[in-house]
Amino acid sequence: MRAAAPLTPSEESGKARSPALAVEALSKRFADLTAIESVSFAVKKGEFVALIGPSGCGKSTLFNIIGGLIDGYSGRVLVDGEPIAGAHRAIGMVFQEESTFPWRTTLDNIAFPLEVAGVKKAERETRARDLVKLVGLEGFEARYPAELSGGMRQRTALARTLAFQPKILLMDEPFAALDEQTRLLLGDKLLQIQQELQQTTLLITHNIAEAVQLADRVVVMTFRPGMVKRIFEIDLPRPRDSAIVGSAAFGQYVAQIWSDLREEASKGLSASEASLAHRSGDNEGG
Repeated sequence: MRAAAPLTPSEESGKARSPALAVEALSKRFADLTAIESVSFAVKKGEFVALIGPSGCGKSTLFNIIGGLIDGYSGRVLVDGEPIAGAHRAIGMVFQEESTFPWRTTLDNIAFPLEVAGVKKAERETRARDLVKLVGLEGFEARYPAELSGGMRQRTALARTLAFQPKILLMDEPFAALDEQTRLLLGDKLLQIQQELQQTTLLITHNIAEAVQLADRVVVMTFRPGMVKRIFEIDLPRPRDSAIVGSAAFGQYVAQIWSDLREEASKGLSASEASLAHRSGDNEGG
């Protein structure tokens, strides 16, 4: 087998300048439904980008394409300038749904990817304990998921994803099932972790305040088919925490994004009402 030729200095320089993650003209159809169309944006190394849109705009479809869970799309996904297909070692995913293993303790849940990778027990336990500390779960190492709050289970899932040291963290509404106060506090914890690790992060959310609290940039999507409507630069100071929520600048960003999003959300509501009326008519006719 011939060894790959080394990169030239210009190629090395170009790769270093490439965004950590880029999507180029992504489109996906399901039968007669176009979920997303020509979606393009990039996430720089160490950047936190939130992607927001109304229900039905294709956010989860986009998440699953980037994570390698959906194929049959047009366009490209690139990591460090290189096109990828399917699941990629550089991308770690945190889902909205409960994803801890109920038969494993907190420590064993977090250590699971290391166990699968064949890391020796002593090393994986050390690394898992470091992650327990990182996500603020000291004292709960031996607890099972049923003994933890929803926020603690999500922190366990986050730590488990971080265990294999992904370059890019992809999160699909991880706090959607939690109450508002818990969401804000977990947002603080997520920002601390992201700052400490300089983790490149893409958050899928429908919560405007959450997007502004966490992100460097917010990508607003249209209703179906999902397209990029506008990208907002969030010029709020870092390090940042939930105290920023009470500031005038924060409120202005929320208002500006809602102004863009309101029209798209209204389209989604109208489509939902029309679908409900159609099903009701069919039932009455039957």
